[in-house]
Amino acid sequence: MSKRRRGSGTKSFFIILLLVAGGLVFYALRGGNTRDTDNDMEEDKLPVAINQLLSNEISDLEETKRFDSQIETFMRTWAIKGLSLAIMKDEKLIYAKGYGWADRERGEEMDVSHIMRVASVSKLITAAAIMKLSEEGLLSLDDKPFSEEGVLDLPQFQNIKDRRVRDITIDHLLRHRAGFTLRGGDPLFNTLTVKYRLKLDTVPAPDDVIAFSLRSNLGFTPGSSSRYSNLGYLILSRLIEVITGESYESYVKSKVLNPAGIYDMHLGRNLYEQKRDNEVRYYEPDNQELIPSFTDGTTMCSRCYGGNNIEGLMGAGGWIASPTELLLLAASLDGRNSVKDILSKESIDYMTSSGGGILPAGWSKANSREWSRTGTLSGSSALVKYQKSGYAWAVVTNTSSWNGSRFPRQIDYQFKKAILKVTSWPGRNLFEISQQAQQERDPRKADEG
Repeated sequence: MSKRRRGSGTKSFFIILLLVAGGLVFYALRGGNTRDTDNDMEEDKLPVAINQLLSNEISDLEETKRFDSQIETFMRTWAIKGLSLAIMKDEKLIYAKGYGWADRERGEEMDVSHIMRVASVSKLITAAAIMKLSEEGLLSLDDKPFSEEGVLDLPQFQNIKDRRVRDITIDHLLRHRAGFTLRGGDPLFNTLTVKYRLKLDTVPAPDDVIAFSLRSNLGFTPGSSSRYSNLGYLILSRLIEVITGESYESYVKSKVLNPAGIYDMHLGRNLYEQKRDNEVRYYEPDNQELIPSFTDGTTMCSRCYGGNNIEGLMGAGGWIASPTELLLLAASLDGRNSVKDILSKESIDYMTSSGGGILPAGWSKANSREWSRTGTLSGSSALVKYQKSGYAWAVVTNTSSWNGSRFPRQIDYQFKKAILKVTSWPGRNLFEISQQAQQERDPRKADEG
């Protein structure tokens, strides 16, 4: 964190400086849950995203008709309203297509350009941001954020019941080894409980959720075991904000996504009326029961629109994206040569190292055969798979399944069956085609991007 300098100008300048500094401190201490409007305005100056330069027609090919038929059969079997996928071989995007409905009520069909909630695939993005901070020398993976004078040794985090929290490292958080369990439920999806227990008048901010969790004992000593934890990645999101003085979303876009050529990933919002122009409508199984709204506990609503606080998930599960840009992110984190990596080989090796009960960082699974990352929320399911053969694919649906977090396994199984229907994929690179389209659309922005 940068050191403050004593102002030497006029009194008015000194006052302005104090106000700005005070605003940053308030932002860091309160929880940083406000939307970054400056970042939204800056997006207008960015190149057009790759997914918005492509269309379904580009992948409407005779040799993939049987593949398409297999995907459509899978969607009917599981009552999936809409699905989008992208396929990459040796860092070349060879196929990208949408199926079904993006918004059935509006008669809007799914296209490559649409973006969707990707749930815990967000953790891959957050892990990459942490590694970028490490490479910049702004943190060490051995740092203990809650230790005395640690980055998160803040007033709102002083009511710590289990002193072992002070020993949690950034590495523990990245690899789900911090000691957090779901014994009392997932605090990120129990917003009303946090609100009532802390006697809050408003929706809990991320810092409230973290502070609430620190009032309970850990499930195990940090570093001694592994238990999947959304809370750990919420803490990492806040750590990014406190270290950089920026919003989590702003830092990730400027240091991770934009340098990779990714311009259409954003943190999602809670309600349909708040969605992005090219964002889909989300659907739950027809028999899914309504639940109390996370805001007031009385209004009954669907989990995907008002039941769960999507904006409160941050880097644990809050991003929306297209499969096309998810594969571009994967290509930027793979250590191969065709697409420029945004991290060093050492950082990539760290993220994909696992074994002996230790999970990879950001990825769900990483072994000698493949890397994968899954994500599920009410209203969406996502899968990113990267095989050592060079094939990679990303699939996202706008419909959830009664199968819950196990549903991406069905997606993976059905996709592997479908891909066998294609004897020869087209020899092309849609990444390059989109770059050419960008050049024709605006030569200046293409050069800058």
